[in-house]
Amino acid sequence: MILYSSIALIIALALALISFWVPLIIPDREKVSPYECGFDPLGSARLPYSMRFFLIAILFLLFDLEIALLLPTPWATQLLSPQLVITWAFTILFLLTLGFIHEWSQGGLEWAE
Repeated sequence: MILYSSIALIIALALALISFWVPLIIPDREKVSPYECGFDPLGSARLPYSMRFFLIAILFLLFDLEIALLLPTPWATQLLSPQLVITWAFTILFLLTLGFIHEWSQGGLEWAE
């Protein structure tokens, strides 16, 4: 048991030392260069940002938060007045639908102009 543990420890230490030693001998161009999240690291750091992405993200957050209000609805129907819960759920869905129709009619969801 001690022999097996010592051999495993020696092999693990040898592999760890080799993994630190080999990159110092053979540098790789890709590993030496900084990674800029998929963008060209030699180009400009200030790329133009489309406001459409921002507006769609804000709309997604608003509609996602409003949908999160509906998540406890199945458990709330077990209360004393499930009719009130269902009424409020349909009110929220109606307001969501009105907001969606308004954004669609105003062109907030159109990508091409």
